[in-house]
Amino acid sequence: MAVEAQATEAESRLHRLASRGWAPKALTLVSLLGLLAIWWIAAVIADSRVLPAPPAVLDALHRDAVTGELWFNLAMTLMRVFFAFVTAMVIGSAIGIALGMSASANRFFDPWLILFLNIPALVVIVLAYIWFGLNEVAAIGAIAVNKIPNVVVTMREGARALDPQLAEMAKVYRFGRAKTLRHVILPQLQPYFAAASRSGLALIWKIALVVELLGRSNGVGFQIHLYFQLFDVAAILAYTLAFVVVMLLIEFLLVQPLEARSTRWRPKRA
Repeated sequence: MAVEAQATEAESRLHRLASRGWAPKALTLVSLLGLLAIWWIAAVIADSRVLPAPPAVLDALHRDAVTGELWFNLAMTLMRVFFAFVTAMVIGSAIGIALGMSASANRFFDPWLILFLNIPALVVIVLAYIWFGLNEVAAIGAIAVNKIPNVVVTMREGARALDPQLAEMAKVYRFGRAKTLRHVILPQLQPYFAAASRSGLALIWKIALVVELLGRSNGVGFQIHLYFQLFDVAAILAYTLAFVVVMLLIEFLLVQPLEARSTRWRPKRA
C-alpha cells in the first residue's frame, strides 16, 4: 500500500509539473499555429497581392536579409528606440517622482502634463523636424517627448503610493539618503518602473516607425513607406514581422528576466 501511495503521489507531482510547465507553452504554440493557418487559408481564398501567403512574406524577408538591408534598417530603428527609451525613462521618472512627492508641484504642473498627454504624436514629430531639422537628434527627441508624459503619470502614482511608515523606519534606523533610496524607495517603485518600461517599449517603437516614415532615409518605417509606394504588401509584412519578433525577443530575454530578478525579494503567490 505504501509503494502504491508513493507511486500515486509521484504521478500526481509529474502531472502538476507538466501542467505548469508544458501545457501553457503548448497552448501558446497551438494558438500561434492557428493564427498562421487562418492567415494562410485567407490568403489562398483571396488570391491577391493585397493578402500574400506566408511563403511570399518569407521570400521577401529572405531577399532583404541576404542583401543586408533588413539588418541595417532593423539596427537603425533599434538604435533610435534605445536612445529614446533611455531618455524618456530617465527624464519621465525624475519628473514623476518629484510630482508624486510634492503636492504643490503636482498641482502647478498637472495642467502641463494633461496638455502634453493630449498632443498628437504626429504634431510633435512634425514640429521637431521643423524646429531642429531632419536629423537624428530631432527624430530621437520627438520619440522621447511623446513617451515622457506617460512615464511621468506612472511614476507619479508610484511616488504617491510610497509607504510613509517605511520612510519613518529608515529615519529611526538612521539610513542615509543613498541607503534609503536603494532599500526603501526603489523597491516600492519597481512595479511602476516595470509597467512604464513595458508600455514604453510598446509605444516607442510604434512612434519610431512614424518618425522614420516622415523624415529619415533608413529604418523599418522608411522601408515600409518605400514598399507602400511600390505596393509590395509581402515586403511590408516581412519588415513588420521581423521587427515584432525582435521586440518580443527583447521582452522575453531581457525585460522579463530583469523584472524577475528585481522582484525576487517579493513573496511568490501560491
